[in-house]
Amino acid sequence: MNKKLANISVGIALFTAFNCSTKASGSSRTSEKPNLIFIFSDQQSFDMLGCYGNNQIKTPNIDQFAKEAIRFNHCISSCPVCTPYRSMLLSGQHPLKNGAMVNDIQMLKGNGNYLGEVLRDAGYHTGYYGKWHLFGGDRERPIPEGPYRYGFDDEFLSNNCTMLYDSGRSYFWNEKGEKTLYGDWEWKGQTRQALDFLDKNAGKEKPVAMFLSWHAPHDWMAGGVREHKYSAPENLEALYDLNSIVLRKNCEDTEKHRKYYQGHMAMITSVDEDFGLIMKKLEELGIADNSVIIFTSDHGDLLESHNWPYNKGRPEIESIRVPLIIKTPGLEAARVSELLVGTLDLMPTVLGLLGIKEPKTCDGKNLADAILKGNDNAVKSVPLFYFAGDWRGVYTHRYTYTFALPEGAAEPHAAKSGFLDNSVLYCHTHDPFELNNLFNNPGYLKQKEELHQQAIKWMKKFNDKGIPSGKLIPKVMYEDDYKITKLSHPQKPKGFETRLKGRPVDYQ
Repeated sequence: MNKKLANISVGIALFTAFNCSTKASGSSRTSEKPNLIFIFSDQQSFDMLGCYGNNQIKTPNIDQFAKEAIRFNHCISSCPVCTPYRSMLLSGQHPLKNGAMVNDIQMLKGNGNYLGEVLRDAGYHTGYYGKWHLFGGDRERPIPEGPYRYGFDDEFLSNNCTMLYDSGRSYFWNEKGEKTLYGDWEWKGQTRQALDFLDKNAGKEKPVAMFLSWHAPHDWMAGGVREHKYSAPENLEALYDLNSIVLRKNCEDTEKHRKYYQGHMAMITSVDEDFGLIMKKLEELGIADNSVIIFTSDHGDLLESHNWPYNKGRPEIESIRVPLIIKTPGLEAARVSELLVGTLDLMPTVLGLLGIKEPKTCDGKNLADAILKGNDNAVKSVPLFYFAGDWRGVYTHRYTYTFALPEGAAEPHAAKSGFLDNSVLYCHTHDPFELNNLFNNPGYLKQKEELHQQAIKWMKKFNDKGIPSGKLIPKVMYEDDYKITKLSHPQKPKGFETRLKGRPVDYQ
């Protein structure tokens, strides 16, 4: 069967599955809507899975899942840092509208338009487990019941955003608002909570919508556990011989970096084990075939590639390109998709795959139809923006282009790294490790101008006037809260907030 006919076959099968009631095998109840299982790791680049071509990392469960699903080669984290990504995923709105422009700003209320709210109102039993990082201000406080859980009203267990992963210190806030130790590696405890949610709720009268947000393989405060910030279970670190680890071609080969890779990959192997447990549970409960199952990550990790002493917030491929694997009811043929998918597209696309109309407030595109029909050319570019570093840009199948805002603040690490600013032009096809910045290359003036116009077009769509964050945030954040953000960490009072007066887009 040729590719075109195969895609048509897949599309027909999926259309049938989404428009007919599906009875889960082993279940005594029938749900007209598919379940949603959305699992995402934190700070995992696309190249840190076996199914994406990494032949040294051990991820058998996710790799097997990819063989049965659609694996996307171009899923792009439009604003590659934790809070802005999560705000776009769960609101469907650009950060200038939902408010969460940079880490630790409190996302504005959803007013019924956010993903959890839409799922709740569509009759789903919702559960959210793991990292949140949307409540703003002091990270060490529980998220209260009500509007700042954005629709995840049924079951919600989180630690907001702790940087402690080991069994002696990792914790969550229980239903009574009490700090409770997991008694295990953080992500292991989160997985157990998700498994318990499925045991209690799957296959009942309501379909389930479960979000599992692992903090691993993000670096963490490993002091007192082992020697470096990517420490992982020792038995899994032992799978990766320090002397045999192959680093990216754009990363300096030192013992420090090898230890980073060792721990990072061991954490990924650990969450892969947990992914396998979730998949096994779905099969045991008889709902695997009636579920939209998604695995992705919020952004990547440079692991100090390009001599950049930070993990993310850069336009380089290891920072912005993440895995995305989707399995849907009725999928008869797994495939690899070249469709461009940006962060803002995730909420409307997830709802589209569930047969639910997205709110008009969504800024992204519902790509469900393109996925069903195998139309990999439905998107020509994905917007890029990073408010903490004051740059904007665009990603296409062939290029990454970004430019620094004229009055933007200089990157704090720029002098150390050798980067003069945030203006880059990389060609993915000829330079996959982005060793050659073509931004000032006279031979690429035409491509650069075309990409710049695409970036400007995206900015106009979002009414982004390019005001540097250092000028915009003081306008929109309450004055008392903004004053606290300027204090050094030890001076910040416990429980401080970062509330906004309204949408940043209205304060430009």
